Amino acid sequence: MRVVDLIQSRQEVYSIRDETTVHDAARYLRDHQVRSVGVLDAAGKLAGVVSQSDISDKVAAENKCPAWMRVSEIMSRDLLVVQPDFPLDECLRLMEKHGVFHLVVTEESGRFRGMISVADLLKIIASDHKARADMFEAFAFPQR
Repeated sequence: MRVVDLIQSRQEVYSIRDETTVHDAARYLRDHQVRSVGVLDAAGKLAGVVSQSDISDKVAAENKCPAWMRVSEIMSRDLLVVQPDFPLDECLRLMEKHGVFHLVVTEESGRFRGMISVADLLKIIASDHKARADMFEAFAFPQR
């Protein structure tokens, strides 16, 4: 399977603008039940990513005011980017190697397509293993 197989059915690409306050970003993450979101500049290009851990580590833990800060001040800029044709098993290896929980997905042109999380990958791996286990069970213990 490839990244496109995972993201093609998604209805929405979650993103916020770089001038969004950290407070509004935290509410956006909560309301959409996501842990990380792409940050777009004024031209609509991907400028970075902001995550719940960015907010807790760089704002809350430092006792800064989220209503006065912009996500551009705390977002991650060194991103691990994959393209839609990238294999999913390689995504998990890349996440493990770099100690991250999300990968950014862009087209070759640089257009932001969304993000994939380790949870997304684990759901697919778990469902694949269940399917294999079900096939093995049907083979080993045929219905008579």
